[in-house]
Amino acid sequence: MTDKAIQVNSEIGKLETVLLKRPGAEVENITPDTMERLLFDDIPFLEIAQKEHDYFANVLRENGAEVLYVDDLATDALSISGDIRNQFIETFLDEEGYGLGSTHDALKEYLMGMDVKDMVAKLYAGVRRTEFPFKNDSLHDLAGRDAANPFLLDPLPNAYFTRDPQASMGSGMTINHMTFKARQPESLFTEYIMKYHPRFADKVDIWRNRNFNTRIEGGDELILNDHVLAIGVSQRTSSKSIEGLARELFNNPNSQFDTVVAIEIPHNHAMMHLDTVFTMVNRDQFTVFPGIMDEEGKMNIFVLTPGDQGAINLQHYNNLEKVIKDVLHLSELDLIFTGNSDAIVAPREQWNDGSNTLTIAPGEVVTYNRNYVSNQMLREHGILVHEVISSELSRGRGGPRCMSQPLWRENLN
Repeated sequence: MTDKAIQVNSEIGKLETVLLKRPGAEVENITPDTMERLLFDDIPFLEIAQKEHDYFANVLRENGAEVLYVDDLATDALSISGDIRNQFIETFLDEEGYGLGSTHDALKEYLMGMDVKDMVAKLYAGVRRTEFPFKNDSLHDLAGRDAANPFLLDPLPNAYFTRDPQASMGSGMTINHMTFKARQPESLFTEYIMKYHPRFADKVDIWRNRNFNTRIEGGDELILNDHVLAIGVSQRTSSKSIEGLARELFNNPNSQFDTVVAIEIPHNHAMMHLDTVFTMVNRDQFTVFPGIMDEEGKMNIFVLTPGDQGAINLQHYNNLEKVIKDVLHLSELDLIFTGNSDAIVAPREQWNDGSNTLTIAPGEVVTYNRNYVSNQMLREHGILVHEVISSELSRGRGGPRCMSQPLWRENLN
């Protein structure tokens, strides 16, 4: 590597640069019939969702963060040469199931005929069958799509949750193989940005690329400090991926990480990632949804550290507070429970991402305004809270941390 382009050595260092994706036409291309497949429980109203997202981005800017947009970076990278753009389109179509044939050719011709910025927007929004004429003398491949599906390329409405296709850690990044087909194309944009964009090319360690069969997503990847990670074993991230990433980090001379805390959480849509139930808000303060623990406060946790001759040592814990104290060498820990642990409030606010806080400086967070009980609890524990509006964004089942990928954080003293 030459100079660094990524620096994320904690969850709480002052946020300097962040990657976002403003919701676009892809959100309005969700239908009641496709909601489940596209991983939505409702259809956000785009005009309001965009206003809410702009408000969120402005809060970050007002607090000193440079805001970058993934679609702008992708446009820059794919504009460098026709060969790069051609390679990207070929890969995108191949991964969508369109090998060589009439449908592949028609889609490629249609996309390559666009301005690059319009092409990127179209790939996020999806391509309908009715957008361009097919030749009547060809048998068209629908790549396994139902004949009732109006899209030849499905929309990517989850893309405004930029946390998940990749995860910044240290001077590098994981570019993730995501769990569900509906999201897998998102990390292809990341791959080309990191490989070709002049801001990032040859400056970023790729700890794990997207060419794996095992699943991992950024919402499960938390950077507790400059050598300790916490990763959720969840609906979206497998234990095999965690072990594979740990081996790479422990053996890569450019990596400073030597401890991975694997935290098992319920595998369901309501708690899809670790950061929907557990986030770091200060050096010794964390938000926690109590529903991840049993009645005795226990859960299944493993600490991975380097062993002899490339082996990995495993240490088992069943208490979240104890493991965090041990790995971070803390004598005290302040766990702030979602909804004040109320039997009704906690699950309601967790459903609306009451635990999904984005820390922008030690003890300073961005949260959804709708989670007023959790926000009050944060304030009572001394946390400075910036509330953002959230009636439509929250319908996608993700909060401020989900909607942001830090690229540069100030190192902690």
